[in-house]
Amino acid sequence: MKKYPPAPRSSIPFPALLLLVLLVLLPVLRLNAQTKDSSIFALPVQMDDVVVKAARSGWDVAGFIRRIQTDTTFYKAFRALHLVSFTAANDIKIYDAKNQVSASLMSHTRQTTIRGCRSMQVIDEKVSGDFYKRNGDYRYYTAELYAYLFFTKGTICNENDIVAGALQDRGSGSIEKSKWQLKQLIFNPGGKIKGIPLIGNKASIFEPEIARMYNFKLSSVTYAGEDCSLFSALPKPEYAGEVVYNELSTWFRKSDYSILARDYSLSFKAFVYDFDVHMKVRLQPLNGRLLVQRIDYEGNWHVALKQRERARFTALFNY
Repeated sequence: MKKYPPAPRSSIPFPALLLLVLLVLLPVLRLNAQTKDSSIFALPVQMDDVVVKAARSGWDVAGFIRRIQTDTTFYKAFRALHLVSFTAANDIKIYDAKNQVSASLMSHTRQTTIRGCRSMQVIDEKVSGDFYKRNGDYRYYTAELYAYLFFTKGTICNENDIVAGALQDRGSGSIEKSKWQLKQLIFNPGGKIKGIPLIGNKASIFEPEIARMYNFKLSSVTYAGEDCSLFSALPKPEYAGEVVYNELSTWFRKSDYSILARDYSLSFKAFVYDFDVHMKVRLQPLNGRLLVQRIDYEGNWHVALKQRERARFTALFNY
C-alpha cells in the first residue's frame, strides 16, 4: 500500500507553521499571572446560576481556575496519537478565490503501533487538482502541515506522552526554535513570546491590557452526555477589531477537569501576512486515555510573496 511523502519541514514559512500548528493544538488556557498585578482573579468572570449556586455550596471556583492553569490533558491527547493504533479519515480541500474546490485529497490511513514503534499505511486515496507537485511533494502548506502533524513516514520508535518538561526543550535550528516558540505561545498565552513577528502581546489575552478587551464566562453545561464546565473568552464588541482571539471556548469534564472539546477562531492582519481561521477539536476517553476524535479546520491566510491559501480539512480518528 502507498505511503505518503514526508512533509519537507524546512520549506514551511514560519507564519504558516505558526498558524496551522497553533490551530491544531491551541492554548491550554494557562491563566498564570505575569506580574504581581496581572491575575485573572482581578478580572470579572461571568457565572451562570448553576455555577453561582455551586460556589455558594462550597465549590471552589478559584481552585477550578488554578486547575485550568496547570492543565495538560489537551496537549497529552495529541501526544498520545503517537502511541496508539488507529484508522483516520482525511479530507483536505483547497479553494480558489471563487470558493470553488481547486485541489483536494480524501484518504483513509492506518497507523499501527507494535512494541513502542509506529508506522502508517494508506488504505485508499482520491486526489483532485494540483494537490501534489510533479515530484510528489505537497503543493500547499496546509497539506504539508497536515502531513507533518498526522502522517507518519517510515517507522518511529521510543515516543511517549509525557508532557512535564516538554516545553523547556528548545532544540536547535530555526525549525526547532519556531516549534519551541509555538509551544510557548500555545501553552503559555499569558506571556509575550520573543520572535513571533508583529503579533506582539496581542495573543496574551490574560495580560491586563489585553484581558480588559475580553468577556470571560464560566457556565455549567452538558456535553456528549457528560457534566462539564464551559470556560469561554469572547472579545468585547468595541474591541473586536483589535484582538487576535475571536473565540476561545473549552469544555472541562467536571469529574476530573479533563478537556473534552475546544472551539476557537482567531484573526490578524499585518503588512506581511494575514489570517482568519476557525477550528473545532473533539476528544474522547478510551481505555483510560483522552484521545483526539475529530478536528475541523477552516482557514484563509496569506504570507507576503506567496499565493493566498484558502483551505478546509476534517480529520476523523477511529481507535
